[in-house]
Amino acid sequence: MDIYIILGLNVLNGVASLFLLCVGLAIIFGMMKIVNLAHGEFIMLGAYATVIATNAGVNIWISMLVISPLFVGIVGLVIERFLIRYLYGRLVDSMLATWGLSLLITGIVTTIFGNTIKGVQTPMGGFSVGSYSSSFYNLFIFAMALVVIAIVFAVMRFTRLGLIARATMQNPAMSAALGINPDRVYMLTFAAGAALTGLAGGLIAPVAGITPGMGAAYVAKAFITVVGGGTSILSGSLSASSLFGSIDQIGSYLTTPVYGQVIVFTTAIILIRLLPQGISGRFFKGQL
Repeated sequence: MDIYIILGLNVLNGVASLFLLCVGLAIIFGMMKIVNLAHGEFIMLGAYATVIATNAGVNIWISMLVISPLFVGIVGLVIERFLIRYLYGRLVDSMLATWGLSLLITGIVTTIFGNTIKGVQTPMGGFSVGSYSSSFYNLFIFAMALVVIAIVFAVMRFTRLGLIARATMQNPAMSAALGINPDRVYMLTFAAGAALTGLAGGLIAPVAGITPGMGAAYVAKAFITVVGGGTSILSGSLSASSLFGSIDQIGSYLTTPVYGQVIVFTTAIILIRLLPQGISGRFFKGQL
């Protein structure tokens, strides 16, 4: 029984972590149709912001929850103004440009900080269930995923800003005719997606290996989750994260982490073949 409790907690943590890692990409790709291949580097920047700020004496909670999303959000805003704004509607060009951007960011971070950096300790203690142990931080990750879900849902569903963003993405010409500046909406939406990605990077910093190339370990999984979930931001990301996160944790437990990854990617291929519009396109049409 103890092992099933720990496995259940690991599954919840896997689902929550995957959702946090892909929700920013879901906003940028699902709403703006921009294939951001630098998504992994945004995660890396969030992790580096947490580590650098914490090692400089800033409280780790402030580093994770404030500095990381703020820093990456500003970086995203600058990138949107100088690069992404010229690539809307140009899918292949956006892929090539953001792939080059990912190489540039990795090179800059490597030049400044080297190939490794001193990490931070995992906050909060651990607990035991029988002969098995886990960390309270895993529960915190799950709680943060719930908070992000609530905030994104509330903003997109009940605020004027969310209504304007959704209307602009669906029909920018009509929105412009009604006095809305689509260019500004695109800028803020991209910055918001980047900020959520930075938050995810900050949250995984205490439990991940921090290197300039760490983003490559997350970008593929984030993309298959977003594509598998479909264009709906929350319903698509949450359903796909629940599916792939559970399969990853259970598959890794029954076999090895490597085979767990293979099972996840195989499942993603089958899912996309059966549901080319994603889970939300088949089961959650019209939902956020």
